[in-house]
Amino acid sequence: MIEIENRESIDIDVVVVGAGPAGLATAIKLKQQAEEAGKEISITILEKGSEVGAHILSGAVIDPVGLDSLLPNWRDLDHPIMDEVVTDKFYFLGPAGGIRIPNLLMPPIMSNDGCYVTSLSNLTKWLGNIAESMGIEIYPGFPANEILYNSEGSVIGVATGDLGIAKDQSKKETYMRGMEIFAKYTVFAEGVRGQLSKEIIGKYSLDRESDTQKYGLGLKELWEIPKENHTPGLVQHTMGWPLDKKTGGGSFLYQFDKNLVSIGFVVHLNYTNPHLSPYEEFQRFKTHPMIKEILKGGKRISYGARAINEGGYQSVPKLTFPGGVLVGCSAGFVNVPRIKGSHNAILTGVMAAESIFDAIINNRSNDEVIDYQNKYDCSDVKKELNIVKNVKPLWSRFGTHLGISLGAIDMWLRNFGISLPITMSHRKADHETLEIANDRNRIVYPKPDGEYSFDKLSSVFLSATNHEEDQPVHLQVNNMDIQINSEFQIYGGPSGNYCPAGVYEWIGEQDNKILQINSQNCVHCKTCDIKDPNQNITWVAPEGGGGPNYSNM
Repeated sequence: MIEIENRESIDIDVVVVGAGPAGLATAIKLKQQAEEAGKEISITILEKGSEVGAHILSGAVIDPVGLDSLLPNWRDLDHPIMDEVVTDKFYFLGPAGGIRIPNLLMPPIMSNDGCYVTSLSNLTKWLGNIAESMGIEIYPGFPANEILYNSEGSVIGVATGDLGIAKDQSKKETYMRGMEIFAKYTVFAEGVRGQLSKEIIGKYSLDRESDTQKYGLGLKELWEIPKENHTPGLVQHTMGWPLDKKTGGGSFLYQFDKNLVSIGFVVHLNYTNPHLSPYEEFQRFKTHPMIKEILKGGKRISYGARAINEGGYQSVPKLTFPGGVLVGCSAGFVNVPRIKGSHNAILTGVMAAESIFDAIINNRSNDEVIDYQNKYDCSDVKKELNIVKNVKPLWSRFGTHLGISLGAIDMWLRNFGISLPITMSHRKADHETLEIANDRNRIVYPKPDGEYSFDKLSSVFLSATNHEEDQPVHLQVNNMDIQINSEFQIYGGPSGNYCPAGVYEWIGEQDNKILQINSQNCVHCKTCDIKDPNQNITWVAPEGGGGPNYSNM
């Protein structure tokens, strides 16, 4: 066992956990206010990725309302390539073709007019450079893995993880104790299903009055295609094939920059068939004639996957607690029908920063910043989520055809100010929806053709994922007997299907199966933490800098 040593510590004003759009927006807005007021404020951002943006993955079509709020002059700055949307298409696919849904039938909130196609990873790196130029300290490769509390139960900061620990828990020559960072206020901006955000929500029962959170798994590839096939600013979404009518999800295809295409597929994680593989559904989708026509002659250059918050309005927990706040996807502000959340992440970061700054200049610390919750309750973010709040429950309950039609009607009515006094419940958590394996038909997926579809390991290679091999496994199975007797014997071992990176592998004879965990493949999507039917797998941050290294994603 490791002998515990004392940790070094520092005291600052604000510590932010996560250098994504929400965390960076919080820090930048805090500095902006401090400069305007002639005050000094110390801010530290901890980021588990090897660099800012390394773990950021999204479509992405950006609604500029967030950037307009944070950096009103951003269009005049040297920002990453951002192509304004010029064409917006929506199709319902069958196995051989598709029907385009006229834009006039789409509720106004679904329009992408005035939005931009870009790489969210690159945009995040750009925001990181702005933050550092303002004097904000950013520490990539230093994940926060412990919350610090005082005797009264208030959050007083976080501690980074120890480095240089071997698989057998012994200290290596590179061993270095983590650091304690004490702060007046702590901002949790970890993104979807962050390990510390989970702890905070549980400790303070922040979800006591909200619905269960829902999730999707988003898979994405970046392709370079022939110039003659490329239209910068073209945005295309689809529903339907290859998913059945009871399984929620769909695709996105965004063209931007010089001959680049972001192509992706989202599967709602409340699916019921344990034999379903979101990764294989994505690969199969790319063999559709309409999609092959776009990708023909192209080259796949990157791959990634991550979970997406889908609960929306009714699943947002309480945002404040003694000593800190939740911002961005740590709380879940994604607008599922729009497949957008980065603008809301930035806006909630701005709101949190305004409230925290007011508290600090009034000599407060480690108390509850209720003003942030009040701001959110009156915000455009909440109003936007309210418009679409019944779409996901209707889709889940009535399937793709009827559910989406009812959801569209609900959005249209709300657009006209006719708000039905109904907020539908999501009912079950995603880990509760799988059916017994023997009750469902197995799905036979086609072998990858190496041109449009590919195997998992070659995809993981393109994500540039890397972990220090001699370290404790960061995918923690609490009780392996449960995995064997329940996950495998009852549900057929769905971890091998839902993981998009080949982390979980059932090996051995049928009556003597063992679960092999290839943790070095992990792209930090958190799907196992969400979908395991027994909630017996816990994702925690590995040693600093481990995971994917996304570029242009």
